[in-house]
Amino acid sequence: MLRWIDVIKYAKYSNPEPSRRVEKTEAEWQRHLTPQQFEVLRRKGTEPPYRNAYCKSYDPGVYVCAGCGTPLFNSTEKYHAISGWPSFTQPIAKGALKYLFDDSHHMQRIEAQCNTCDGHLGHVFPDGPAPHGLRFCINSESMVRLAEPEQQDGENA
Repeated sequence: MLRWIDVIKYAKYSNPEPSRRVEKTEAEWQRHLTPQQFEVLRRKGTEPPYRNAYCKSYDPGVYVCAGCGTPLFNSTEKYHAISGWPSFTQPIAKGALKYLFDDSHHMQRIEAQCNTCDGHLGHVFPDGPAPHGLRFCINSESMVRLAEPEQQDGENA
């Protein structure tokens, strides 16, 4: 379980090593991403609150990075935070995200990025629900939800 103190330590000292890296030129990212995804993931933009794909969606599945396909969040960790953006309590794995101090816009925040491609996802705050106390406030444009495969009759889990 990731805690706020862990997020601070990662941002201050060193983030977990990613299992792989994806690096592209700016032109390659522009060809690979939609203009909205490029603005969020590569230019650290923010989509409008409440008018985004996953704000009010609670379908089961796994949310992956729109840039590189790295699994980021499981839908079981998604909750209604009334923030205007999809919110999660925990990342899918310890090394899925990396954390950076962000002093932009006259605020002190912790930015959450994809640890594989350095794509901007959103921010993490210490005001989430118990027991974790974390709120990962993430732009919908930075993710793609992959539906959980349906189990066929007679298949073993």
